[in-house]
Amino acid sequence: MISTILFIVLLVGGIGFFGWNVLKMRSNINLGRDVNRTDRRKERWKTMTLVALGQKKMFSRPIPAILHLFIYAAFVITQIDLIEVVVDGILDSHRIFHVPLGGLYTFIISFIEILSVLALIATIAFLSRRNLLKIPRFNMKEMNGWPKMDGNMILFMELILITFIFTMNGADEMVLRETTGESYGFAISSHLGPLLFDGLSIETLHILETIGWWGHIVMVFAFLNYLPYSKHFHILLAFPNTFYSNLEAKGKLTNMESVTKEVKLMMDPNADPYATPTEDANAVPQRFGAKDVTDLTWKNLMDSYTCTECGRCTSSCPANITGKLLSPRKIMMATRDRLVEVGENKRKNGADFEDGKSLLFDYISEEEIWACTSCNACVQECPVNIDPLSIIIDLRRYLVMEESKMPTELAGMTTNIENNGAPWQFSPADRLNWANEE
Repeated sequence: MISTILFIVLLVGGIGFFGWNVLKMRSNINLGRDVNRTDRRKERWKTMTLVALGQKKMFSRPIPAILHLFIYAAFVITQIDLIEVVVDGILDSHRIFHVPLGGLYTFIISFIEILSVLALIATIAFLSRRNLLKIPRFNMKEMNGWPKMDGNMILFMELILITFIFTMNGADEMVLRETTGESYGFAISSHLGPLLFDGLSIETLHILETIGWWGHIVMVFAFLNYLPYSKHFHILLAFPNTFYSNLEAKGKLTNMESVTKEVKLMMDPNADPYATPTEDANAVPQRFGAKDVTDLTWKNLMDSYTCTECGRCTSSCPANITGKLLSPRKIMMATRDRLVEVGENKRKNGADFEDGKSLLFDYISEEEIWACTSCNACVQECPVNIDPLSIIIDLRRYLVMEESKMPTELAGMTTNIENNGAPWQFSPADRLNWANEE
C-alpha cells in the first residue's frame, strides 16, 4: 500500500512538474511575432515524417546517424514497457501483461532489451566522441561550461537507466527460476541474470529487483523533468518544429510586410498618399528587423528550444571554417538563453517589464551577424530543420534600418546600387565597355 501511494505521488508530481515547465516554454514561444505556417499541410506532414521520425538528414553523416538511431529507437520502443511499469505501480501488481500476452510479451521485452544493449553501445561511443576523441565541433568555446556538462549528463543518465533495467529483469529472471524452475525467456536478461546473480538468496534477489524497478521509474521521471532544462528537449520538439518548417526554396528571403506595403503604394499611380490610414494611429509601430527575442517570430523561438547543439551547422559554416566569429549554433543557444531570461522577467515583473538588455549587442555581436554569407549551409545541415539564417537576417535588418549601421564595404555597395543600379562604381551604360577593348 505504501509503495502504491509513493508511486502515485511520484507519477502525479513528475508529470505535473513537467507539464508546468512545458507551459512556461509555450508561454515563452508565444512572445514571438505571428507567422503563418499552416499552409501546404500535406507537404508538412511528409517533411515531419521524413526528417523527425525518419531521421533523414542525420544520415548525411552515417556513423553518428546509426548510433543516434540506436538511442532514438530504444527511447521510442521502451515506452511500451513503461506502460506496464505504470500499471504495476498503480495496482501494486507484478508484470501484469506477462500471462495475458504470453509469447508476444516475451518478444516485446526481448526486443526492448536488444535495443537497450544497442543504446548502451551508442551511449559509450558518444561519451568517447565527446571526451576522448574530442570531436572539434563538441569543443568550441560556446560549448564550455553547462552545454558540455549537459551533453555528458544525459549520456550518464542513459547508462544508469540501462543498468537499472537489466538489474530489474536479471534479478526477476532468477527469482522466477528459483521459485518455479521456469524462465521468462528474455533475449538478454535470461542469460545475464544467471551470470550476475546466480547463488544469491531469494530475499537478495527480491531486493535487487525492487531496486531495479524503482531505479528505472525514478530515472524515467528524472529524465522527463530534466528535458526542459536541457538541449534534449528536441526529442519532443523535433516533431512540431519540422512540421512548421519553412517550405520555401533555400535562399528565398522574406520581405518585411510594412516595407512591401509602402513600396506597393509608391508604385501604384492610383494610390492616395493622403488617405486616412486603416491602422490604429496609437498603435506602436512594429520594429524593422529584430533587436530582441520578442521581435522574432514564434517559429524562430521554437527553433531555439529545438536546437540539439550538435554543431553540424557550425562545422559546415564557411564563415566559421575560415576563422570568423560567427557560429550558427551559438546564435541559437544565445536566442534560447535570452528567451528564457525574458520569459522569467515577464512572469515575475509583468508583461511590460524591460531589463535594459537585448539579444543583439548583449548576447550576439554585430561582428557575428555580419560574418554570415547567407549561404544557407547551416539550414541545410540541421537535422531538425532549424533556420539560424532567418534570425541573422532580422538582426541585420534592425542594424541597417533602425541604427543605420553597416560595414563600410556594404555602405559603398549600397550607394553604388542607388546611384548606378549596380554594386560597381560605373554606370550600367559603361558595363559592356570591356567588350570593345582590343
